[in-house]
Amino acid sequence: IAHPRTILEIGTYTGYSAICLAEGLSEDGVLHTIDINEELAPMQRKYFEKAGIAHRVIQHVGDAQEIIPSIDLKWDIVFVDADKENYINYYEQVIDNMNPNGLIIFDNVLWSGKVIEQVDPTDHETNTLIRLNELIHKDDRVANLLLPIRDGLLIARKVN
Repeated sequence: IAHPRTILEIGTYTGYSAICLAEGLSEDGVLHTIDINEELAPMQRKYFEKAGIAHRVIQHVGDAQEIIPSIDLKWDIVFVDADKENYINYYEQVIDNMNPNGLIIFDNVLWSGKVIEQVDPTDHETNTLIRLNELIHKDDRVANLLLPIRDGLLIARKVN
């Protein structure tokens, strides 16, 4: 997607990926970031200001599952790099609010190769990532691509 207008980032940490995403926004584009750690927000804001993108970023602090429904937008891109055990929940929350050809990008879906090994049933993160990979692969609403770059990127494009 060239010059998206609406981007949602779930899991911001220091803001590095948010800055990279914001640099590609259209002139009137906006990036919403969600991070549960309120202590990181001032540092993120400082980096957003230093990068010259602060005016295009709306920061949300708290539980993404509670915040996502409160944002009344259709998304061009959603980037997820947060608590792995909620990746499926995030997918289900955003899929119907994706613009046609919108991209949902999940980071760390290979989880250091754990997703191809025998998994301990109590390893909720790895088991969720396995289920997410299978769910998206079978979902007719999206075309998908799993890239084995670093720890794995799963890209799902809304097809309708």
